[in-house]
Formats: sequence, structure tokens, C-alpha cells
Amino acid sequence: MNKYDYLEINTDGGSRGNPGPAAIGAYAQSAGQTVFTLSETIGETTNNVAEYTAVLRSLETILEKEVASEKLKFILDSELIVKQILGQYKVKQPHLQILRSKIVDLAKKLQEKQLIKLMTIVNVPREQNKIADKLVNKALDK
Repeated sequence: MNKYDYLEINTDGGSRGNPGPAAIGAYAQSAGQTVFTLSETIGETTNNVAEYTAVLRSLETILEKEVASEKLKFILDSELIVKQILGQYKVKQPHLQILRSKIVDLAKKLQEKQLIKLMTIVNVPREQNKIADKLVNKALDK
């Protein structure tokens, strides 16, 4: 198990066309050191599904790699997805409700397994999320 006081994960998802070929990117780091990166295609889907999937795959990676952190901070450039995950905005589409539910359930599971203690999720301007965006485009360009 790898333990960190603070883990920051920048995630992004995108599609070329909406829907279209889609991919996710995630960059996890602690104290300036890379913990893991994700750059994966996810088939034909929408941009919103890709954004949710990036967060979900990051949580799954934490579980798979047994990454433990006192504080976990997700950084996304999609205000809509952040507010939907936090429950500030209603999620109307059933397929997105399922993805949000999986994220909430997996976050609870990680807390129960004591892999994470505190999880926050914030929205930043797109230019502050360049590494995750590059990982999305890297997957799409393959």
C-alpha cells in the first residue's frame, strides 16, 4: 500500500463529436511526484459520460493500486459535473445518474477501507487542467 498525506487528481474527459469517439485522462500527484496517470479511450459516447468516467476510473485505480491518502482532491474543468457529483445540481439523464451513483458508492467504499479519509472535488478553469486534457487527446490521437 502506498500512503500519502495529500493526493491531487486532475481529471478530464472528452469526445470528438457529441457523441463521438471519447477518452479520459487523469493525472494523480502528491508533493510534486506522479502517483499514476490514465489515458484511455472509452468508445463512442458523450463528453459528459467521459467526464464522469475519468473520475470513476481514478477511484477504481486508487482501489486497484491500494493508494491511501488522508486528503484526496479531484480537480475538474467541468463545473456541471462537479456540481452534479456534489449534489448541487440534479442529474436528469438516467445513464449519468448511474455513473454518479457509482462514484458516490466507490468513494464511500474507499473511506470504509480507510484508503481515503477526506475527499473534495473542485472546478478550475480549463487552462489549469492542461495535463489531464493532454492525456485525453493522447488517447484519442492513437
